[in-house]
Amino acid sequence: LMAILCLIAVFLPSFLLVGGLLPLWEKMRTVTDLRQALAGTNAAVVGLLGSALYRPAWTGSISGIDDFIFLLGVAAFLLVWKWPVWLVVILAGIAGGVFL
Repeated sequence: LMAILCLIAVFLPSFLLVGGLLPLWEKMRTVTDLRQALAGTNAAVVGLLGSALYRPAWTGSISGIDDFIFLLGVAAFLLVWKWPVWLVVILAGIAGGVFL
């Protein structure tokens, strides 16, 4: 019961913001200054996500050239050959356990 309450408490502010701003969204999209502010906010969020990817994920998991080649291979299966994500995760886990 407390877990459900905590889940609601975490996501309720965002739902209230979306519900409150949705009627004004079309009006806000026509204002140039607001569009530019949203573009700047979007750029800041992308920068934060890139930083979050680099610091704990990249520096903690890519420690040598073999890890980097493994990452490129997994990315190729996902992006070039369009394999399903669930299959790539399973195969990468098996291959990582066997080879790395």
